[in-house]
Amino acid sequence: MINIIVSGATGRMGSRIIALSRESGDITLVGALERTEHVSLGSDIGEVIGIGAAGVVVSDSAGALRDRGDVLIDFSNPSATIACLKALSDRPMPVVIGTTGFSKDEVEYIGLYAQKTPCVFAPNMSVGVNLLLKVLEDIARVTGNDYDIEIVEAHHRLKKDAPSGTAMKMAQVLAAALNRNLEETAVYARRGLIGERTSHEIGIQTVRAGDIVGEHTVLFGGLGERIEITHKASSRDTFARGALKAARWVYKQTPGLYDMQDVLGLK
Repeated sequence: MINIIVSGATGRMGSRIIALSRESGDITLVGALERTEHVSLGSDIGEVIGIGAAGVVVSDSAGALRDRGDVLIDFSNPSATIACLKALSDRPMPVVIGTTGFSKDEVEYIGLYAQKTPCVFAPNMSVGVNLLLKVLEDIARVTGNDYDIEIVEAHHRLKKDAPSGTAMKMAQVLAAALNRNLEETAVYARRGLIGERTSHEIGIQTVRAGDIVGEHTVLFGGLGERIEITHKASSRDTFARGALKAARWVYKQTPGLYDMQDVLGLK
């Protein structure tokens, strides 16, 4: 049995991870974390998210829960994630991080934390998206500079970071396959008299509307044809199940920084 602690427990992803964990025969929820000022502190997390009493109260102290859990699953926000890891730094525990929007310094800190314990750090936990990442690399190597690349991502109106972490991961994979510096070639918006598109641009465009769970399209535009690959998520459960799969996997690993490609055996 794997005992999990969920950070960001009342959020859209955290609540689905908790709900689905109850259907698992090998995972038990032992901790639920939220920010210090959260209205649900001290309440039963099951009652808060509408699944019935879970026997776990919402806490704001990762350190206090350390001895109960085997794996921390984090879907909160960058500052909360880093604060949580720092609270665990004396006795690090395996962690699955699905939070996005980290700064360069915050990513570096996650890397340092992972030197002491196994850590799965991935912007998207779905099987489909991670298969897509593998395919994109192959397509980019074949099409090369003869095809223009555009990434279009769409999410719900409440998402705070843009572009999405998944879109940025796609861009990083494509840039690496084409030996391009993403910081120099990424184009995030176009307006006005901008001149002709260069062959090395990687366009990354953002849509925010309604309750869109998550959609990503990568377009390879050539002369006389184009290739479009799209992934559409209709439920957050696909990401929640991926996070639980990652928790089962990371618990058995040696210290290091991993992603969902490792979890799914795609490397």
